[in-house]
Parts: sequence; structure tokens; C-alpha cells
Amino acid sequence: MERRTERPTTTQAERRRAVPYAELEALWSRKDIALRERTLWRMLFETAARANEILALDIEDLDLAERCAWVQGKGHGAEQVFWATGTARLLPKLLGERSAGPVFLPERTPTRPTATADLDPGTGRARLSYRRAAELFTAHSDGLTLHQLRHSAITWMAEQGVDVALLKAKSRHRSLRSLERYTRPSAASVARLTADLDPEARRRRRGSH
Repeated sequence: MERRTERPTTTQAERRRAVPYAELEALWSRKDIALRERTLWRMLFETAARANEILALDIEDLDLAERCAWVQGKGHGAEQVFWATGTARLLPKLLGERSAGPVFLPERTPTRPTATADLDPGTGRARLSYRRAAELFTAHSDGLTLHQLRHSAITWMAEQGVDVALLKAKSRHRSLRSLERYTRPSAASVARLTADLDPEARRRRRGSH
């Protein structure tokens, strides 16, 4: 007998959904949220990178002038990611005078032995952990997950008409098949497409000129 595919629960479906850009923009624009969090969230969206890749970045990996960085990809190879103006404005403020060490740091120094590579040479603070970063994002976003930033970025680009080959390059997926689950247009996009292609509406628009 063919095994029946289980439907995702409401909670699972919520965690997989793409979040509208306006909702995310409102979140990372809030002044009551720390600069570190706003920079991380914006960077995750604009690079469409995996959270663990961005959290593993050191300052030496960054090229601020070219708005890019080298990350260790899923296959453990070096891969390049690129960000836009939002991240470019926030990163220098976050880094300040620091020129080495992890990009994202926690508030306190570590209470247990930590690898030297994960320590900031100036402050002695360790690299921000995925667990802590995920907790903060979920708390501030009313239950969203860090992965939804990547999911939302890819979906948003697809809805802007970005070519699938470019989407694959941006997201660094190995195959188009693995990209499919991220490129499902939202109901609002389908409604907009229907309205844009409505023959009656198009005739009315032509007649008004």
C-alpha cells in the first residue's frame, strides 16, 4: 500500500510560510530592537543565506566595499553571498572600531572554555550562538523562525520576477527541485496577476489613454 503523506500541522505550516516583505521591514526597522538583531535579520534576508552561515562570519570574511562575504556553504566549500543597502548601512555601525573576530557577539563574556577562533580579541566575548539568535528572533517576531527569513527572501525575489537560474545562484541551492518549495507565489501575488491580466481591465486602461 502507498504510504499516505501526512498534512503539516497548523504550527508547522506557519513556520514554513514566507513572511510578507512589509511585515519584515516593520520588524527590522523597530528602534526598540538592538542593532545586532536588526543587522542580523536584514543580512539574512538580503543574502538569502542560512543562519548558521552568517553567524559563523568573521570580520575578516567581509568585503564592505563590495557588499559581500565568503561563507562556508552547506557542502563545506567557500561560497560568496551579497547584501544590499539596508545591511550596508547597519554593518559599519555594528562593527565600530573592531577589525577582527566574529561579526555577531553576545552581550556577555563566555562562562565556559571557548575556541580561540570564536572569541573577539578585543572584548573576549564569544560568537553569538544559533540558539540565542533564534530565541531572540522568535521572541520579537511573535513566533517566526530564523529560517523563514531565507524562505521569505527567495519567495519575495520569485514574486518580483527574478529568473529561476538567478534564484538558484542567489540561494546556492544545488538543484532546481530543492528550490521549488520556496518559490510558491502568495495568494496576494496570484490575485495581482489575475487583475493585471484581466482583459476587461486592460481594455479600460487602454481606453483611458
